[in-house]
Amino acid sequence: MRNVWAAATVRMSYEPAQRGLRMKKGAEMEGTPRTRMTLIGAACLFALMSGSGGAGAAGTSRGPAQESKAKWISLFDGKSLAGWTPKIRGSKLGENFANTFRVEDGVIKVRYDKYPTKDGKPQFDGRFGHLFYKTPYSRYRLRLEYRFVGEQCAGGPGWAVRNSGAMLHCQAPETMGIDQDFPVSIEVQILGGDGIHERHTVNLCTPGTNVVMNGELITRHCTDSTSPTFHGDQWVTVEVEIRGPGNVRHFVGDKVVLEYEKSQYDPRDADAKKLIKGDDLYIRGGYISLQSESHPVEFRKVELLDLSKPSS
Repeated sequence: MRNVWAAATVRMSYEPAQRGLRMKKGAEMEGTPRTRMTLIGAACLFALMSGSGGAGAAGTSRGPAQESKAKWISLFDGKSLAGWTPKIRGSKLGENFANTFRVEDGVIKVRYDKYPTKDGKPQFDGRFGHLFYKTPYSRYRLRLEYRFVGEQCAGGPGWAVRNSGAMLHCQAPETMGIDQDFPVSIEVQILGGDGIHERHTVNLCTPGTNVVMNGELITRHCTDSTSPTFHGDQWVTVEVEIRGPGNVRHFVGDKVVLEYEKSQYDPRDADAKKLIKGDDLYIRGGYISLQSESHPVEFRKVELLDLSKPSS
Protein backbone atom coordinates (compact mmCIF):
# COMPACT_ATOMS: atom_id res chain seq x y z
CA MET A 1 0.00 0.00 0.00
CA ARG A 2 1.12 3.51 -0.73
CA ASN A 3 3.12 5.12 2.08
CA VAL A 4 1.39 8.48 2.47
CA TRP A 5 2.72 10.99 5.01
CA ALA A 6 0.09 13.71 4.88
CA ALA A 7 0.68 17.03 6.56
CA ALA A 8 -2.95 16.94 7.56
CA THR A 9 -2.45 13.88 9.79
CA VAL A 10 -4.99 13.91 12.59
CA ARG A 11 -4.22 12.58 16.06
CA MET A 12 -7.22 12.27 18.31
CA SER A 13 -7.38 11.62 22.04
CA TYR A 14 -9.02 8.24 22.27
CA GLU A 15 -12.36 7.35 23.78
CA PRO A 16 -14.51 4.40 22.58
CA ALA A 17 -14.62 4.42 18.79
CA GLN A 18 -18.34 4.31 18.25
CA ARG A 19 -20.10 6.28 15.55
CA GLY A 20 -22.50 7.64 18.16
CA LEU A 21 -19.53 9.23 19.98
CA ARG A 22 -18.55 12.00 17.65
CA MET A 23 -14.86 12.32 16.77
CA LYS A 24 -13.59 15.87 16.85
CA LYS A 25 -10.22 16.97 15.50
CA GLY A 26 -7.99 18.19 18.28
CA ALA A 27 -10.57 17.29 20.95
CA GLU A 28 -11.53 14.31 23.05
CA MET A 29 -14.52 12.30 21.96
CA GLU A 30 -17.53 12.30 24.18
CA GLY A 31 -18.63 9.19 26.06
CA THR A 32 -20.59 8.16 29.10
CA PRO A 33 -18.82 7.39 32.42
CA ARG A 34 -20.06 3.83 32.15
CA THR A 35 -18.50 3.45 28.71
CA ARG A 36 -15.24 4.92 29.97
CA MET A 37 -15.17 2.47 32.88
CA THR A 38 -15.87 -0.41 30.50
CA LEU A 39 -12.94 0.62 28.30
CA ILE A 40 -10.67 1.05 31.32
CA GLY A 41 -11.52 -2.47 32.44
CA ALA A 42 -10.92 -3.81 28.94
CA ALA A 43 -7.58 -2.01 28.73
CA CYS A 44 -6.50 -3.57 32.02
CA LEU A 45 -7.50 -6.99 30.74
CA PHE A 46 -5.54 -6.49 27.51
CA ALA A 47 -2.49 -5.42 29.50
CA LEU A 48 -2.69 -8.47 31.78
CA MET A 49 -3.12 -10.85 28.87
CA SER A 50 -0.35 -9.41 26.75
CA GLY A 51 2.14 -8.51 29.48
CA SER A 52 2.50 -5.15 27.79
CA GLY A 53 2.23 -1.63 29.13
CA GLY A 54 0.32 -0.44 26.07
CA ALA A 55 0.34 -0.53 22.31
CA GLY A 56 2.95 1.50 20.52
CA ALA A 57 6.10 0.19 22.18
CA ALA A 58 8.62 -1.59 19.97
CA GLY A 59 11.85 -3.48 20.52
CA THR A 60 10.54 -5.84 23.19
CA SER A 61 11.11 -9.59 22.95
CA ARG A 62 8.49 -12.17 22.11
CA GLY A 63 8.36 -13.45 25.72
CA PRO A 64 5.65 -15.97 26.64
CA ALA A 65 4.01 -15.81 23.21
CA GLN A 66 6.69 -18.20 21.91
CA GLU A 67 5.37 -21.66 22.74
CA SER A 68 7.27 -24.90 22.18
CA LYS A 69 4.06 -26.87 21.56
CA ALA A 70 2.47 -24.34 19.22
CA LYS A 71 0.51 -26.04 16.45
CA TRP A 72 1.18 -24.02 13.34
CA ILE A 73 -0.72 -24.86 10.16
CA SER A 74 0.38 -24.07 6.62
CA LEU A 75 -2.11 -22.09 4.54
CA PHE A 76 -0.07 -22.87 1.41
CA ASP A 77 0.40 -26.50 0.36
CA GLY A 78 3.56 -25.80 -1.67
CA LYS A 79 1.98 -27.18 -4.83
CA SER A 80 -1.11 -25.15 -5.78
CA LEU A 81 -3.36 -22.22 -4.93
CA ALA A 82 -5.89 -24.55 -3.31
CA GLY A 83 -7.83 -22.60 -0.70
CA TRP A 84 -6.92 -19.24 -2.23
CA THR A 85 -9.01 -16.95 -4.47
CA PRO A 86 -7.71 -13.94 -6.44
CA LYS A 87 -9.45 -10.58 -6.68
CA ILE A 88 -7.71 -8.27 -9.15
CA ARG A 89 -8.92 -4.76 -9.92
CA GLY A 90 -11.01 -4.74 -13.09
CA SER A 91 -11.66 -8.49 -12.92
CA LYS A 92 -14.34 -10.54 -11.23
CA LEU A 93 -13.63 -12.47 -8.04
CA GLY A 94 -11.86 -15.70 -8.91
CA GLU A 95 -10.44 -14.48 -12.24
CA ASN A 96 -6.65 -14.74 -12.07
CA PHE A 97 -5.90 -12.08 -14.69
CA ALA A 98 -2.90 -13.04 -16.86
CA ASN A 99 -1.91 -15.69 -14.31
CA THR A 100 -0.79 -12.99 -11.87
CA PHE A 101 -0.71 -15.44 -8.95
CA ARG A 102 0.94 -18.77 -9.66
CA VAL A 103 2.83 -21.58 -7.96
CA GLU A 104 6.24 -22.52 -9.31
CA ASP A 105 9.20 -24.19 -7.63
CA GLY A 106 7.22 -24.63 -4.42
CA VAL A 107 6.48 -20.91 -3.90
CA ILE A 108 3.62 -18.51 -4.58
CA LYS A 109 4.85 -16.13 -7.27
CA VAL A 110 3.35 -12.77 -8.20
CA ARG A 111 4.22 -12.03 -11.83
CA TYR A 112 3.26 -9.66 -14.64
CA ASP A 113 5.02 -11.17 -17.68
CA LYS A 114 1.71 -12.08 -19.36
CA TYR A 115 0.12 -8.62 -18.96
CA PRO A 116 -0.79 -6.64 -22.13
CA THR A 117 2.26 -4.88 -23.53
CA LYS A 118 3.12 -1.42 -24.74
CA ASP A 119 6.38 -0.83 -26.61
CA GLY A 120 7.22 -4.45 -25.88
CA LYS A 121 6.83 -4.15 -22.09
CA PRO A 122 4.00 -5.58 -19.93
CA GLN A 123 1.93 -2.77 -18.41
CA PHE A 124 0.53 -2.84 -14.87
CA ASP A 125 -2.33 -0.43 -15.64
CA GLY A 126 -3.57 -0.15 -12.04
CA ARG A 127 -4.43 -3.82 -11.69
CA PHE A 128 -3.86 -4.08 -7.94
CA GLY A 129 -4.50 -7.63 -6.84
CA HIS A 130 -5.14 -9.64 -3.68
CA LEU A 131 -5.06 -13.38 -3.11
CA PHE A 132 -7.58 -14.29 -0.39
CA TYR A 133 -7.39 -17.32 1.88
CA LYS A 134 -10.70 -19.16 2.25
CA THR A 135 -11.07 -18.99 6.04
CA PRO A 136 -11.61 -15.86 8.16
CA TYR A 137 -9.78 -15.64 11.49
CA SER A 138 -9.92 -13.37 14.53
CA ARG A 139 -7.08 -14.20 16.96
CA TYR A 140 -3.90 -15.68 15.47
CA ARG A 141 -0.23 -15.40 14.68
CA LEU A 142 0.77 -15.27 11.00
CA ARG A 143 4.24 -16.18 9.77
CA LEU A 144 5.39 -15.16 6.28
CA GLU A 145 8.57 -15.90 4.37
CA TYR A 146 8.91 -13.65 1.34
CA ARG A 147 11.36 -12.03 -1.06
CA PHE A 148 11.34 -9.47 -3.86
CA VAL A 149 12.88 -10.32 -7.23
CA GLY A 150 13.42 -8.71 -10.61
CA GLU A 151 12.17 -5.34 -11.78
CA GLN A 152 8.90 -3.53 -11.27
CA CYS A 153 6.27 -3.92 -13.98
CA ALA A 154 6.11 -0.90 -16.29
CA GLY A 155 3.35 1.52 -15.36
CA GLY A 156 3.42 0.64 -11.68
CA PRO A 157 3.41 3.62 -9.28
CA GLY A 158 6.76 4.81 -7.96
CA TRP A 159 5.85 4.04 -4.34
CA ALA A 160 5.18 0.38 -5.25
CA VAL A 161 8.80 -0.54 -6.06
CA ARG A 162 9.71 -3.56 -3.90
CA ASN A 163 6.40 -3.12 -2.09
CA SER A 164 3.77 -5.72 -1.19
CA GLY A 165 1.82 -6.73 1.88
CA ALA A 166 -0.35 -9.10 3.85
CA MET A 167 -3.83 -7.73 4.43
CA LEU A 168 -5.36 -8.83 7.75
CA HIS A 169 -8.94 -8.58 9.03
CA CYS A 170 -9.98 -8.06 5.39
CA GLN A 171 -13.52 -7.52 4.29
CA ALA A 172 -14.99 -10.60 2.56
CA PRO A 173 -13.65 -10.71 -1.02
CA GLU A 174 -17.15 -10.97 -2.49
CA THR A 175 -17.98 -7.56 -0.99
CA MET A 176 -15.24 -5.78 -2.95
CA GLY A 177 -16.21 -3.62 -5.90
CA ILE A 178 -14.87 -4.72 -9.27
CA ASP A 179 -12.69 -1.58 -9.51
CA GLN A 180 -11.79 -1.36 -5.82
CA ASP A 181 -8.01 -1.03 -5.41
CA PHE A 182 -7.58 -2.51 -1.92
CA PRO A 183 -9.77 -4.40 0.54
CA VAL A 184 -10.75 -2.60 3.73
CA SER A 185 -8.20 -4.15 6.10
CA ILE A 186 -5.18 -3.80 8.34
CA GLU A 187 -2.15 -4.04 6.05
CA VAL A 188 1.18 -5.42 7.15
CA GLN A 189 3.25 -3.63 4.54
CA ILE A 190 6.40 -5.47 3.43
CA LEU A 191 9.15 -3.51 1.71
CA GLY A 192 12.52 -4.37 0.22
CA GLY A 193 15.57 -2.13 0.40
CA ASP A 194 17.00 -0.37 -2.66
CA GLY A 195 20.58 -1.36 -1.83
CA ILE A 196 21.46 2.04 -0.37
CA HIS A 197 18.82 3.64 1.83
CA GLU A 198 17.12 2.57 5.04
CA ARG A 199 13.67 1.14 4.35
CA HIS A 200 11.74 -0.60 7.11
CA THR A 201 9.49 -3.61 6.56
CA VAL A 202 6.37 -4.98 8.32
CA ASN A 203 5.02 -1.44 8.53
CA LEU A 204 1.36 -0.60 9.04
CA CYS A 205 -1.00 0.78 6.40
CA THR A 206 -4.71 1.26 6.91
CA PRO A 207 -6.97 1.13 3.83
CA GLY A 208 -10.38 2.13 5.19
CA THR A 209 -9.31 1.64 8.80
CA ASN A 210 -7.74 3.34 11.83
CA VAL A 211 -5.89 2.03 14.88
CA VAL A 212 -4.95 3.25 18.34
CA MET A 213 -1.29 3.72 19.24
CA ASN A 214 -0.06 5.01 22.60
CA GLY A 215 -3.62 5.96 23.50
CA GLU A 216 -4.22 8.05 20.36
CA LEU A 217 -6.40 7.33 17.36
CA ILE A 218 -4.06 7.23 14.35
CA THR A 219 -5.66 8.29 11.09
CA ARG A 220 -2.57 8.66 8.88
CA HIS A 221 -2.33 6.01 6.19
CA CYS A 222 1.03 4.40 7.01
CA THR A 223 3.30 4.07 10.04
CA ASP A 224 6.86 2.74 9.86
CA SER A 225 8.13 -0.08 12.06
CA THR A 226 11.60 -0.11 13.63
CA SER A 227 12.74 -3.15 11.62
CA PRO A 228 16.11 -3.46 9.90
CA THR A 229 16.32 -3.00 6.12
CA PHE A 230 16.53 -6.08 3.89
CA HIS A 231 18.26 -5.45 0.57
CA GLY A 232 18.52 -7.75 -2.44
CA ASP A 233 16.55 -10.93 -3.08
CA GLN A 234 17.14 -12.60 0.30
CA TRP A 235 14.31 -14.49 1.98
CA VAL A 236 12.84 -12.63 4.95
CA THR A 237 10.73 -14.17 7.73
CA VAL A 238 8.30 -12.00 9.70
CA GLU A 239 5.40 -12.62 12.07
CA VAL A 240 2.28 -10.76 13.15
CA GLU A 241 0.19 -11.48 16.23
CA ILE A 242 -3.34 -10.14 16.07
CA ARG A 243 -6.00 -10.62 18.73
CA GLY A 244 -9.38 -9.63 17.34
CA PRO A 245 -9.97 -5.92 17.93
CA GLY A 246 -7.27 -5.93 20.62
CA ASN A 247 -3.49 -5.86 20.56
CA VAL A 248 -1.47 -6.30 17.33
CA ARG A 249 2.29 -6.85 17.28
CA HIS A 250 4.68 -7.06 14.30
CA PHE A 251 7.83 -9.17 14.75
CA VAL A 252 11.16 -9.51 12.97
CA GLY A 253 13.03 -12.31 14.68
CA ASP A 254 12.33 -12.11 18.42
CA LYS A 255 11.78 -8.35 18.45
CA VAL A 256 8.54 -6.43 18.38
CA VAL A 257 9.05 -3.73 15.74
CA LEU A 258 5.55 -2.21 15.80
CA GLU A 259 2.58 -2.43 18.17
CA TYR A 260 -0.93 -0.99 18.19
CA GLU A 261 -4.50 -1.91 19.15
CA LYS A 262 -8.23 -1.34 18.63
CA SER A 263 -8.39 -1.86 14.86
CA GLN A 264 -11.52 -0.14 13.58
CA TYR A 265 -13.30 0.99 10.45
CA ASP A 266 -12.75 4.56 9.29
CA PRO A 267 -16.23 6.12 8.96
CA ARG A 268 -14.85 8.68 6.50
CA ASP A 269 -13.96 5.96 3.96
CA ALA A 270 -16.56 5.10 1.33
CA ASP A 271 -15.73 1.38 1.22
CA ALA A 272 -15.56 1.08 5.01
CA LYS A 273 -18.94 2.77 5.44
CA LYS A 274 -20.59 -0.17 3.70
CA LEU A 275 -19.21 -2.55 6.33
CA ILE A 276 -20.12 -0.63 9.49
CA LYS A 277 -23.06 -2.03 11.43
CA GLY A 278 -24.80 0.38 13.73
CA ASP A 279 -22.45 2.35 15.97
CA ASP A 280 -19.77 -0.35 16.30
CA LEU A 281 -16.54 0.45 14.45
CA TYR A 282 -14.32 -2.32 15.87
CA ILE A 283 -12.98 -5.00 13.50
CA ARG A 284 -13.08 -8.36 15.28
CA GLY A 285 -11.81 -10.59 12.49
CA GLY A 286 -11.71 -11.13 8.77
CA TYR A 287 -9.85 -12.67 5.87
CA ILE A 288 -6.13 -12.80 5.05
CA SER A 289 -4.87 -11.79 1.60
CA LEU A 290 -1.51 -11.41 -0.12
CA GLN A 291 -0.88 -8.40 -2.35
CA SER A 292 0.06 -7.75 -5.94
CA GLU A 293 1.23 -4.14 -6.37
CA SER A 294 3.37 -4.23 -9.56
CA HIS A 295 6.71 -5.57 -8.23
CA PRO A 296 7.41 -9.31 -8.52
CA VAL A 297 7.33 -10.94 -5.09
CA GLU A 298 7.41 -14.53 -3.83
CA PHE A 299 5.95 -16.18 -0.73
CA ARG A 300 7.60 -19.43 0.37
CA LYS A 301 5.76 -19.89 3.66
CA VAL A 302 2.35 -18.73 4.87
CA GLU A 303 1.74 -20.28 8.29
CA LEU A 304 -0.84 -19.62 10.98
CA LEU A 305 -1.23 -20.35 14.68
CA ASP A 306 -4.87 -20.09 15.76
CA LEU A 307 -4.96 -18.31 19.12
CA SER A 308 -8.71 -18.72 19.53
CA LYS A 309 -8.18 -22.29 20.70
CA PRO A 310 -7.76 -22.87 24.48
CA SER A 311 -4.31 -24.48 24.05
CA SER A 312 -3.05 -21.30 22.38
